Amino acid sequence: MQLSQKHQEYWSKNLRITAILMVIWFVVTFVIGYFARELNFSFFGWPFSFYMGAQGSLIIYVLLIWFYARYMNRLDQEYGVHEGDDE
Repeated sequence: MQLSQKHQEYWSKNLRITAILMVIWFVVTFVIGYFARELNFSFFGWPFSFYMGAQGSLIIYVLLIWFYARYMNRLDQEYGVHEGDDE
């Protein structure tokens, strides 16, 4: 099945935002965790490495999910593939 130009644009934008968010996830999960001992400064009274491991990374994960859902809803509406209540 041949995809139209509109479908190709939609998937291109979808893959681009997914790749960007996956890079952010990778940095938060592995890079900050790997260099956590070098990040030795106080953040709200806790060592930054402890904060990122215990709370900060979870907050960033939730923000990534929220942003992706919001972005995809807008993209779906823009390209007419959203699931509406009027069906």
